[in-house]
Amino acid sequence: MSDCCHHDHNKAATTSVASAAEGSLYTCPMHPEILADKAGDCPKCGMPLEPLIPSLEEDGESSLLGNRTLVAALLGLPLLVIAMAPMVGLHLLPERLSGWVEMALSLPVLFWCGAPIWIKGWHSFVGAQLNMFSLIMIGTSAAFLQSVATLLLGGATHGLYFEAASTIMLLILLGQWLEARGRARAGSSLRELLDLTPPRALLVTPGGDHELSVSSLHLGDLIRILPGGKIPADGTITEGWSSIDESMLTGEPLPVEKQSGSRVSAGTLNRQGSFLLRVDSAGAGTLLSGIIATVAQAQRSRAPFQQLADKVASIFVPIVLGLSAITLITWILLGGGWVMGLQSAVAVLLIACPCALGLATPMALMVGIGQAARHGILVRDAASLQNLSSATLLALDKTGTLTEGRPTLSSIHPITPFTEIDLLSLAASAERGSEHPLAHAVIRAAEDRGIQPDQTTGFTAWPGGGISADLGERELLVGSIAFLRERGVPVADLEKITSDSASGLIAVAVEGKPAGLLTVEDTIRPSAASLIAELGLLGVTAAMLTGDREETARAVADHLGITLWKAGCSPQGKAGQIRTWASEGYRTAMAGDGINDSPALAVASASIAMGAGSDIAKETAGIILLRPSLEGIVGSIRLSRAILKVIRQNLLFAFAYNILGIPIAAGILYPFFGLLLSPMIAAAAMSLSSVSVITNSLRLRHGDNGCGIGSG
Repeated sequence: MSDCCHHDHNKAATTSVASAAEGSLYTCPMHPEILADKAGDCPKCGMPLEPLIPSLEEDGESSLLGNRTLVAALLGLPLLVIAMAPMVGLHLLPERLSGWVEMALSLPVLFWCGAPIWIKGWHSFVGAQLNMFSLIMIGTSAAFLQSVATLLLGGATHGLYFEAASTIMLLILLGQWLEARGRARAGSSLRELLDLTPPRALLVTPGGDHELSVSSLHLGDLIRILPGGKIPADGTITEGWSSIDESMLTGEPLPVEKQSGSRVSAGTLNRQGSFLLRVDSAGAGTLLSGIIATVAQAQRSRAPFQQLADKVASIFVPIVLGLSAITLITWILLGGGWVMGLQSAVAVLLIACPCALGLATPMALMVGIGQAARHGILVRDAASLQNLSSATLLALDKTGTLTEGRPTLSSIHPITPFTEIDLLSLAASAERGSEHPLAHAVIRAAEDRGIQPDQTTGFTAWPGGGISADLGERELLVGSIAFLRERGVPVADLEKITSDSASGLIAVAVEGKPAGLLTVEDTIRPSAASLIAELGLLGVTAAMLTGDREETARAVADHLGITLWKAGCSPQGKAGQIRTWASEGYRTAMAGDGINDSPALAVASASIAMGAGSDIAKETAGIILLRPSLEGIVGSIRLSRAILKVIRQNLLFAFAYNILGIPIAAGILYPFFGLLLSPMIAAAAMSLSSVSVITNSLRLRHGDNGCGIGSG
């Protein structure tokens, strides 16, 4: 590496872990691969870098949108009651007063509460990208202006559409608020993930150890890591040893033994020893920051669930505008005059505003998501539902998803003259003073068999993977086979005992002689096999990703019949494999439970988190399973397909009645029957389309809805 390149790299690192200390990471909206610890300009395009994680100001915007939605509901619902009551023979207000009250209630709903929607609609026209907001802007403005003109010029109280415009605005605002709230919650969870890196570090200097802010660390600094502390930067151990809990990165429950020359990552937990760490990467360069960046960038890029409506609207809007213009010109050319032409042109815009469009998606989602919640499936992100419906590959994390996520004793292999009970009792007695997860597995197994561990003395944890203790006059050694070999124990008989599926092997020796071997495994969930079979029936390929070793992964995959899997994956490696499968033509979904799964959950088109998993996994995923059973995964897929089917049907209902009414609004019946658009016909079309949407959505509550989760 040249001096110049080394200087640039060093400069990047000297910015250090400000992200952890100050809670900020920055990226370029045009080049999301750019990641920095502080605000500045993008080196590629010069645009100002933006906070990667939603700021407190963005959280405030979510609250403001929620307030607008609340006001729209408080004013819009009474408006709807007042306007619809005469249709069932009720007159809540005097006839002439009713129209003025409706207009007064609709004004703040449309023009204060709906201001964000108007802004988006305006930008869609300016940017020539017509979408859902374009249609809402046209429809609500046409309905409002037609109603005002009718009220002011004619004094009529029928043919008013204030409630239609306000109801549409309320429903769209509700969807926007739910989306904004989801982004704010995800940002809060990512800020918590940043806090995994401690704010202070012990810098080793010739004059002694000095505590300093992590943001002041530089590349090559030596820092001291004490037992029980979190590691503040990526680096290499230069002196000492320890057992590091890397579960937040790998998902595997067993700590990893580290010694001089081993690499460790920021945010992981030092369980036992003290060691010196040379800082290799800091700030935006750490593995933890990379995880945060992957999750945040993927969340930003997700398409809204309304894209189907937007696609229809992008075609429908120019057609309606064209028909309205043709109607105006035709009436003028035929001698109907400007008044009749303008009235008919506005009527086309009015009838083209599908009142039920605002209900089409939210109603199906509300019913379907409510039904799912009753069965332990919590839907946070509607886009995940949409994408899950078309998924052709579901990647499953091994530890904690396909398996229980904690080690248990699976087999006992004593060497004569020891029995299984002897071996388990010896191991449990020696492990009484250990905090290692394997020790907990041994002690739990002994308790389950009614074995009471004996009291030992002289407990010592040795670097390299083992412990020693004295049981009376006898010395016990418990640890890896390599640990026993280093202490002069003959291990030939132990090496004959193997288990590819074991997560850990515990060798035991008494007075320098091998006593036997215990194997520990992460138990496969009872429902895992049926899950794989159900996925096959749904046409979804099951795949497995894990940070565990290849032998263990192969044993689990073979047991479950999974042919597509990858072991030894880092968090970014899991995300990379998801991208690889996507590039091969699969429509990907991911199910996991740990921090290490969050990058893959973020980049997958659809994501499912186990309810007992980490907070960041649950905040990253669009769907959360509140119950430990894997049946919810299949239920989620069926639910997504049922909801999307209903939404498509709803959109058809929302547009069909209005499309049929457009020719009438344009005056096609006038030459033959002298009929122009009747306000009653318009009201009936809007009401009938809304009733159709509601009735169709309610089918999701019944057992024959096709989503496979029944009616309770």
